[in-house]
Amino acid sequence: MSMAQTKKRNRKRSGQAGVTLIEMLVVVTIIGLFVALVGPALFKRADEAKVTVTRAQIDNFMTALGTYKLDTGTFPTTEQGLQALRVKPADVNQWNGPYMPKDIPKDAWSRDFIYHFPGEHQPDEPEIMSLGADGQPGGEGINADIVSWKNK
Repeated sequence: MSMAQTKKRNRKRSGQAGVTLIEMLVVVTIIGLFVALVGPALFKRADEAKVTVTRAQIDNFMTALGTYKLDTGTFPTTEQGLQALRVKPADVNQWNGPYMPKDIPKDAWSRDFIYHFPGEHQPDEPEIMSLGADGQPGGEGINADIVSWKNK
């Protein structure tokens, strides 16, 4: 094979192996459109997951509080708080805990849960609340309060 034929063959290969600027721009545009269309839906799912996790944590607290009451005869007071599920309060007899396997978790937005006993909405039951994504009372959607007395 002559030198001229080898050069011609190499040029053909190199022209076929490369990616043109237009092809690269088309791929980048398609990726950008995909992110713009799918991204918000994914973020919405992440927000919904935080609400679900917080509801599950409240359910776990309510189960542990039920066991606490079976042992001690009453629920922890507002002053004792949820920490009474991990550490025996000084003035409580028959405490047989800890009732939670790990430290008391924060809600999905890294805030402490609000605990009351007796409750305002259910005087005979403890009330646990997370203030949602905005950290403010009330709100709608992801900013809505997540409460034990409407846990559905």
